Amino acid sequence: MARASHPAGARTVAVRSAAIIGALLLAFIASALVAEAGATDGFSLWDGLRTALIFITTAWLAWGAMLALWGLPAMRAQRVPELQLPEPKTVVLVPICNEDPVETFSRINAMYGSANDAGLALDFAILSDTQATEAAALEEATYRRLLAETGGAGRIFYRRRTDNSGRKAGNIEDFFRRSGGAYEFAVILDADSLMEGQTLRRMIAQMQQDPKMGLLQTLPRVIGAHSFFGRAMQFAAAFHGPIFTRGLERMQGNTGPFWGHNAIVRVKAFAESCALPELRGKPPFGGHILSHDYVEAALLARGGWKVKVDHTIEGSFEDGPENVLSYAKRDRRWCQGNLQHMRLLFAPGLVGWSRFVFLQGILAYIVSLFWAGFLLVSVASTLMAPAPDYFPEPYQLFPVFPSDRTLEITALAIGIVGLLILPKLAILFDAVMSGRVRSFGGTLRAFGSLVIEVLLSSLMAPIMMMYQVRAVLQVLSGRDGGWPANARGEGKLPLSHAAKASTWIVAFGAAGLAAVWMLSADLVPWLLPVCVPMILAPLLISWTSRPLTHALFRVPDEAEASPVVASYRRIVARTTAHDPRPSTLTGATADATA
Repeated sequence: MARASHPAGARTVAVRSAAIIGALLLAFIASALVAEAGATDGFSLWDGLRTALIFITTAWLAWGAMLALWGLPAMRAQRVPELQLPEPKTVVLVPICNEDPVETFSRINAMYGSANDAGLALDFAILSDTQATEAAALEEATYRRLLAETGGAGRIFYRRRTDNSGRKAGNIEDFFRRSGGAYEFAVILDADSLMEGQTLRRMIAQMQQDPKMGLLQTLPRVIGAHSFFGRAMQFAAAFHGPIFTRGLERMQGNTGPFWGHNAIVRVKAFAESCALPELRGKPPFGGHILSHDYVEAALLARGGWKVKVDHTIEGSFEDGPENVLSYAKRDRRWCQGNLQHMRLLFAPGLVGWSRFVFLQGILAYIVSLFWAGFLLVSVASTLMAPAPDYFPEPYQLFPVFPSDRTLEITALAIGIVGLLILPKLAILFDAVMSGRVRSFGGTLRAFGSLVIEVLLSSLMAPIMMMYQVRAVLQVLSGRDGGWPANARGEGKLPLSHAAKASTWIVAFGAAGLAAVWMLSADLVPWLLPVCVPMILAPLLISWTSRPLTHALFRVPDEAEASPVVASYRRIVARTTAHDPRPSTLTGATADATA
């Protein structure tokens, strides 16, 4: 049954309007510079295309900068509510599919103990979609050991589906249909999620405090990274993530996000609002809805429930990818899921902001095509520009030299770099002024980590652009990438492996640079920041997958690990010391997602 919606407050509307206007204004300035540069030799069709493309791509970059800008001012501290007794019946859901059972069940072991220490009597439900008989038998054996170690019989449950239709969303829906009526709240996790008992207690209390709250999303912190790439991502998530999420809180209001895990839902709200339809047609645009979390958030908002994110909730953790290839594989799945939302942009009854969130998710991947298109069109525009006419008038005595476009192009390049770097510098300044920088090793170490992270991001940007362009083209051409399980715990990539996965990127970079060199050597310096990283892709992918000492990219969790994280690591070490056999499943999972 539909409920009355919760319109955005005046402050939320003001923030949204200011952010959208600011992004569009900056995009207009960038496109004006490009148009002015193109008009020096006559404004052509190529110049028009280039102007349109830079407007879209700059608007996207500026939108990210707006999130950081609105996240910088501190929010007024809210009183943390107390859990009201009797404790509401709550279940922690852990959907798994071809995961390492030692890692996954050790996390549940640690969370179960932490929840008990926090005075909670939670149920844990392990919802398996694993289909291989041997892997399923390993899960069941590890589950029995979990019960023996925790004494959790009657509170920790394991169920394996034989029909894994709908993937994770279908797994959770199946649980709600069969057992959801026994619970008021459900905490939804991923196999790599960890949460402190006190965190779970606070989330339940916040849901109790607001009976109109349908979903509360936490900001999980990435932990356990070891490689250069993984630690850079871990640092960026810890250092920049809270500020961007604070901006998101201000902008989205009661129509917040759901990222599919590390969140709590009201079972009644979820059950009555979030049944997902199967889209007509074949994948990639038909079939099961892949990026179900955004859709579920939109359906909750359509049903009149509040969906909020709270960046102040501590003690919520997840793992991250350790190398570029793992990131690209995950990104390919998300690309297909987000582009599938094209089918849902005009679904009936959705809140306007939910449609805008769908559009953002689509643009997050389409924009790579626009960036690549801008580069190609810019080269074509220069090559096809008419030859300069130094004597346009008959009997002209002195030549007229064409205007130099360097000033406009340089200003544009500086502006784009500024949109990428200035928000991060502003976050650093805010961290210094607030004292938050101390937990990142102090100002100098945090500044050094930030500089290296920016340089690494700049080097990786052309490589990631190519992977995203390929993914978008595959989806638009009708190629279904499926939704394979995540590869977790993957190690260092040998150069041969990296080369095999990126030879095509090297070829594009080398061919593009050679073609420009032959056709218009003046353009080569402008393309070096794009083409050189592409040519060096195998070296960059392999090198960044190597382990990195903790001297760089220090994060708060390394100074003192969260109790639940420390407990999880002790349990894993103890379990693998007695029986290392189950850990071999990690390698099989990684291979399956290659």
